Amino acid sequence: MSQGPPTPAGSGPRRRTVLAAALAPLTVAGCAGEQRPPTPRPGPEAAKDALVMLIRHAEKPYAGDTGEDDEGNETPGSLAVRGLRRAQELPALFPPAKGAVLPRPGAVFAAGGKPGAPARCRQTVETLATALGTPVRAEFAVGAEPALAGAVLAARMPVLVCWEHQGMPRLIRSLGAQNVLGLPAAWPDRYDLVWTLTRRQGIWTFRELPQHLLHGDA
Repeated sequence: MSQGPPTPAGSGPRRRTVLAAALAPLTVAGCAGEQRPPTPRPGPEAAKDALVMLIRHAEKPYAGDTGEDDEGNETPGSLAVRGLRRAQELPALFPPAKGAVLPRPGAVFAAGGKPGAPARCRQTVETLATALGTPVRAEFAVGAEPALAGAVLAARMPVLVCWEHQGMPRLIRSLGAQNVLGLPAAWPDRYDLVWTLTRRQGIWTFRELPQHLLHGDA
């Protein structure tokens, strides 16, 4: 009986079995890798130094009362009279002189979003923004803190954010500053504070400052 040509060394059934066993883990790993979404790369704002100043909106009306809009009309969601006074005095916190305790903001953000949202945050910083010659960025609503944090870190520093106090912890987590030493777990029941979050070489630090704008401020 005639025989075919000799089988080359290393190409028989045993060789194919060894190769199949060696390639099987790679095939599985490749399939598993295809099912995982790619890890997003942090943008350049994730590494740069930053100074973010946080304030709560100025005083809101007491229960049973209504605030006033920019024309003096009673409107729910607007500031109380004392809150409007604080908003008028807010530019005094950011004097143009060198060596001031608080630097003048390069960008100003306020809670806003969809039409009809409470206007208190925007009202609080409008006079300041006019004095600075910069617009109030109010495209983010309370609840959109991750998107806000990205815009804040990408903006011209330093940045001032006027926000609802319930959303402050979410914003701070979105900035990546939630583990800063001395940072309170929640914003206190006060309207006369400034929280500063400073990032240098990737490390955040925290400081709380009083506003001292109106009689009765702590």
